[in-house]
Amino acid sequence: MDARYVQRGDAIDHTPMADVAAGDMVVLGKLVGVAKLDIKAGELGALALTGVYEVAKASGVAFAAGTEVAWDAANKKAVAAGASGSVKIGHAVALTSAVETTVFVRLCQGLS
Repeated sequence: MDARYVQRGDAIDHTPMADVAAGDMVVLGKLVGVAKLDIKAGELGALALTGVYEVAKASGVAFAAGTEVAWDAANKKAVAAGASGSVKIGHAVALTSAVETTVFVRLCQGLS
């Protein structure tokens, strides 16, 4: 057997080292998920890997629909793809101006 089906993959199990609040972005290498509920440190919880989320973004950054969006974990803000220290999280689903404080992002895993 080369492979065995485990789950659909729209969410994964996660046991964090520190408490995670519902709605927090969790970066696991190039895999980024959103905590569905509060997860206490050392306890099993779930991270959503699919869906469209309203995400806090850095000021001065604009996104066109379809533009790749990255996550700056240090500042907890969406930034332009390619920003130093960021990991790509998906694509903007609507035009977002530089003065807006959030961007709607469709999560897409494994972007290089």
